[in-house]
Amino acid sequence: MRFVDHLLRATARAEARHFWFRGFRWFVTPLIRQALDGRPEPLVLDCGCGTGANVELLGQFGSTYGFDLSETGLYIGRELGRNTLVRASVTAAPFPSGTFDLVTSFDVLYALDPRDEHAAVAEMYRLARPGGYAIFNVAAMDVLRGDHSVLSREVRRYSHPMLAALVTQAGFTIVRLTYTNTTLFPPLALIRTAHRLRGLASEADAQQEISVPPAPINALLSGVLFLESVWLRHFDSPLGSSLLCLARKPV
Repeated sequence: MRFVDHLLRATARAEARHFWFRGFRWFVTPLIRQALDGRPEPLVLDCGCGTGANVELLGQFGSTYGFDLSETGLYIGRELGRNTLVRASVTAAPFPSGTFDLVTSFDVLYALDPRDEHAAVAEMYRLARPGGYAIFNVAAMDVLRGDHSVLSREVRRYSHPMLAALVTQAGFTIVRLTYTNTTLFPPLALIRTAHRLRGLASEADAQQEISVPPAPINALLSGVLFLESVWLRHFDSPLGSSLLCLARKPV
């Protein structure tokens, strides 16, 4: 089985319980609500959906579809009853232009080469309706490069100006752009500096990065991220391991 298939299966096992995924859902949900507020029967598309876990989250707010290039990810998703998933590339989605009220890209762009990175954002712009929205989540801050970067095959980690430039050059207007996982920054910075000093792990060894921690630790870190998500409803963060962006396509 290819490494990416192992990764997708490990991710599928962790998505429901792992503190990072819980935190992500708490961070992104207010932006989804903001994007779709007042829109009757909205259409939503998750670009690079993996196993489709976020299609379930988005499906609470409207009719939601997802696509991914990985046959294994789609197979896992369909096994779990996620039936609105198709196979396609983020640079060429099989949907008409101007169809969706919201298009999303969660932890995909940082693994693409520069040409495909720009093409993927341009494709999302094409797919969004005039006045529609896009949400992006990406890995952030080079100082946090570590074993997890091997696991997720990062090509880059973004800074605030880098993501802002990428999104606006495609034609979007930024509504909100903030770092997340700020509360985890101090321990992550120490751990991942140690990773770089001793040399990054192999892909096989890095898989421990996605395993669910022991229950007390996982519960503690989940609680910390929940409190951060409450704070983020009102304020932006100056640093963190991820960047979260809400952008709008002009009318």
